[in-house]
Amino acid sequence: MNYRSDKYGNPLAIIGFGCMRFPKKMGATDVEETEHEIMLAIENGVNYFDTAYIYPKSEAVLGEILEKNGVREKVNIATKLPHYLIKKREDFDRIFNEELKRLRTDHVDYYLMHMLTDIDTWNRLLSLGAEEWLAEKQASGAIRQVGFSYHGNPDMFCRLVDARNWDFCMIQYNYMDEYTQAGRRGLEYANKKGLPVMIMEPLRGGKLASPPEKAKHIMERYKISHTPAQWSFLWLWSQPEVTVVLSGMNSEAMVLDNIKTACSAKTGEIGEAEKAMLAEVVKAINSKIKVGCTGCGYCVPCPKNVDIPGTFAAYNRASSEGKIPGLIDYFMCTALRPTPTSASQCVGCGRCEKRCPQKIEIRKHLKEAEKMLEGPLYKIGRNAAKLFVKM
Repeated sequence: MNYRSDKYGNPLAIIGFGCMRFPKKMGATDVEETEHEIMLAIENGVNYFDTAYIYPKSEAVLGEILEKNGVREKVNIATKLPHYLIKKREDFDRIFNEELKRLRTDHVDYYLMHMLTDIDTWNRLLSLGAEEWLAEKQASGAIRQVGFSYHGNPDMFCRLVDARNWDFCMIQYNYMDEYTQAGRRGLEYANKKGLPVMIMEPLRGGKLASPPEKAKHIMERYKISHTPAQWSFLWLWSQPEVTVVLSGMNSEAMVLDNIKTACSAKTGEIGEAEKAMLAEVVKAINSKIKVGCTGCGYCVPCPKNVDIPGTFAAYNRASSEGKIPGLIDYFMCTALRPTPTSASQCVGCGRCEKRCPQKIEIRKHLKEAEKMLEGPLYKIGRNAAKLFVKM
């Protein structure tokens, strides 16, 4: 395994285990399969596990597995404070203590302010005593290092980097987002400030692992052979400013492939020719994708129960691979449920857009998706499904 150091010289595997999307079985987390994959990762040198308070059952499942196998001290746990749930000073302790209980531990190695959006958000936390609270927890050893995760433009990211003497940070970054989000400018700025940078969404919610056929063909014709996912990871690890790349691994094959890629990755191995090839891939992907949704899920729950990420995934597939595959996906994620989750249920309240890290015009694109996907065939199927799901 290849390792890079945090701010204090501690070695971190360059591949981190993202715990937002554990494997599912019958709609619930498959704990047995999750345990197998986590232990497989640990046995192969992975030592950074990223979860969050709001990821359903994630902290509890991770804590249970680490305790059961006696490997807590072999790994670093990163979890997050949901600032949007902090209304008073007591909320810091209430939420943090709940996280420790779920994780079955007495300390968190890397603690992030979850999805800081701007300086005003950080200042609000400061007014509630965040700095004093963090100092107390670090002094006691309950929190080892403090950082923040961020979605947004590079200007605000750089201001947040300067707002505190952080220990690390986390950004969305991939070859599609090189000049959006915090981007390369933010990555290099944080690095110059001495901050390790953890990367989320390296595959844009899995979409870069299965790009449109035109993009795949560009990669397949290149003189060096890698899968789309491998190209994404190698592009990141080629950059020395990148510390850990998170992957939401949810199959044994994915764990083993990512570990194999991480073990062989080298700084600087993506040269000008590879960059030019990937630039062509970006053009090919952008020519088909309708909505730049990563599937992060911050826009849900919707007050009207619209499955926004599912709708956009189906809409993009219908646009890039053909209407029938997209319609099948859409039908399964909206109609084959006890409570329908169709785009047509949107009332335009805008709550989702306020939460979206990508600043997507969600209401506009939901109307477009509805127009494409909710034709007569869908409506007939949806009415039939109502009878089926109630049986």
